[in-house]
Amino acid sequence: MSIALYDDYFKEGRTIVSVKDVAAPKFIDAFAQHLKRQGRFEIPKWADVVKTGVNRELAPYDADWLYIRTASMVRKIYIRGGTGVGGFRKVYGGQFRRGVMTNSYTKGSGKIIRYILHQLEEMGLVEQDENGGRKITKEGQRELDTVAVQAAGAEEEEDED
Repeated sequence: MSIALYDDYFKEGRTIVSVKDVAAPKFIDAFAQHLKRQGRFEIPKWADVVKTGVNRELAPYDADWLYIRTASMVRKIYIRGGTGVGGFRKVYGGQFRRGVMTNSYTKGSGKIIRYILHQLEEMGLVEQDENGGRKITKEGQRELDTVAVQAAGAEEEEDED
């Protein structure tokens, strides 16, 4: 009986949208705007002067860079839970240019990643995993999926134009 309801849902032309169904840049922009509108995510005083890694020369030019980094991190936790600070340092690291010497790889800033993870835990979107790292909570999954539906709707409207 429940299978018939499920089949009827798809016969109407509807699709179930999750974070995985939406293009990454679209979702990250949409969730960053969602975080900014909500006002629950606190921007620290040092956000305008901090570098995002040893390999960077300057702080980011975009004033909303912390919202964008947070949206990117929460998307990565949604897709693959159990990622910790060390894993994110590898993801957000990059090439360190050392003048005439050979380039080498350096990890990203751990302070920024820890701060974002603490903020996401306070908001109730992620929690610590018993196997290490972080995972999405049920409330976090619900919130991310609603933003994904909105981002997918905006993407469909752009395709029609």
